[in-house]
Amino acid sequence: MTAGGLILRADKLGKWYGNVLGLSDVSIEIGPGITGLLGPNGAGKSTFMKLITGQLRPSIGTVTIAGRPVWNNPGIFKSVGFCPEQDAFYEDTTGREFLSGLLALGGFSAAEIRERTARALAFVELTADADRLIRGYSRGMRQRLKISQALAHEPEVLILDEPLNGLDPLSKRKVIRLIKEYRTEGRTVLVSSHVLPEIEALTRSIVLIHQGKILAQGDIHFIRDLIDAHPHIVAVRTGRGRALAAKFVGEDDVRSVRFDEAQGTVLFETRNRDRFFERLTGLAAEEGWEIEEITSPDDNLQSVFDYLVGK
Repeated sequence: MTAGGLILRADKLGKWYGNVLGLSDVSIEIGPGITGLLGPNGAGKSTFMKLITGQLRPSIGTVTIAGRPVWNNPGIFKSVGFCPEQDAFYEDTTGREFLSGLLALGGFSAAEIRERTARALAFVELTADADRLIRGYSRGMRQRLKISQALAHEPEVLILDEPLNGLDPLSKRKVIRLIKEYRTEGRTVLVSSHVLPEIEALTRSIVLIHQGKILAQGDIHFIRDLIDAHPHIVAVRTGRGRALAAKFVGEDDVRSVRFDEAQGTVLFETRNRDRFFERLTGLAAEEGWEIEEITSPDDNLQSVFDYLVGK
């Protein structure tokens, strides 16, 4: 580990695919703890992660971990664990066989393989399903198995590419808990997502990436402040949708109200989210209305990116 606890550094990093820009002039330092890499689909998150895990050769610039270069340096892989976004399993092996095989490729002894396999499967709560064929695993189980192979060798740096994508709420909570547990002992965890609430549930330290460039790096509250400066969309589903919509028409902090009768959903556009939710909960209590669901379709993330790039 370098001075100040720094683990990962990219310096003027760039990657091109022919004439297509994948990543441009990225200089960033990431230390211990969990850092969220946040950006819309196609922003360059996966390219960045493949570069810092040595899977791609930079077109320009360098990547180092603890001061050691990543590209063409197989020795660094003992310090790095990677969970890709896409599945890449041997479907006719069991979870235990899959994990044991990867550890064998890492040069561990038979005793170490047994111990590490059991420990990694227990960590992701797959012990009971360890001897089932992977083709019979649910989406959540497959995602946890990918995480187990990334951490079985106990790396200092854990890289997770969209680990929550496609999971049901229960599986998301399990994976979030696992990620938070692994950050102990000064380890570095980098997690990518295109969904702000997912990153917000994991960490306060974020990096915003858009069109292959780093737009901002800092505390999650900085992003929340940007979001609150823009109109925020909230969808409310209730059996009293028309009555609810009528209550908010003309409110200073509500820019627009739309009612979807088929879905029983009211879409509100507000500049003051906190005030809106305070009034919404107050009304529901006063009127005795049942609110079935409250969602924010995209958490207005795109407006933040548009703002930062000057659109």
